[in-house]
Amino acid sequence: MHTLDAIDRKILAILQTDSRTTMQELADQVGLSVSPCHRRVKLLEERGVITRYIATVDQKSLGLHVSVFISIKLARQKEEDLNRFAKAISKWDEVLECYLMTGNRDYLLRVVAADLSSYEAFLKNKLTRLDGIASIESSFALSQVKYSIALPV
Repeated sequence: MHTLDAIDRKILAILQTDSRTTMQELADQVGLSVSPCHRRVKLLEERGVITRYIATVDQKSLGLHVSVFISIKLARQKEEDLNRFAKAISKWDEVLECYLMTGNRDYLLRVVAADLSSYEAFLKNKLTRLDGIASIESSFALSQVKYSIALPV
């Protein structure tokens, strides 16, 4: 893997803050001319360091006022059971994040919903219908203290 130098890291920090920064603005901020800056960005994309450019959207503006963290314990932890669960939840738009965990629970999910009724419908119509789930524990976020998609560079 190619190591990132200080200029690469500065490019990443800037683009994580505002991916709509023009190449000229980016070049000016990192102290390069446009062509070498553009080459570096292209290399970061080709190497998979930069995976995509997105717009972040305010969750509540879309009427999604409820954030739920769900701990899942499967009845068995065999590879086929883990794969079946991962495949099923990957299709659900309500699930924003899913992690395979160590400890007492197998998975931790972050789910959004408009309200408690919507979450209940998700729980009853999707999650509890999956085979192989031994237990489900839901924790509701009261407020969001910090949220960032920018990685420390």
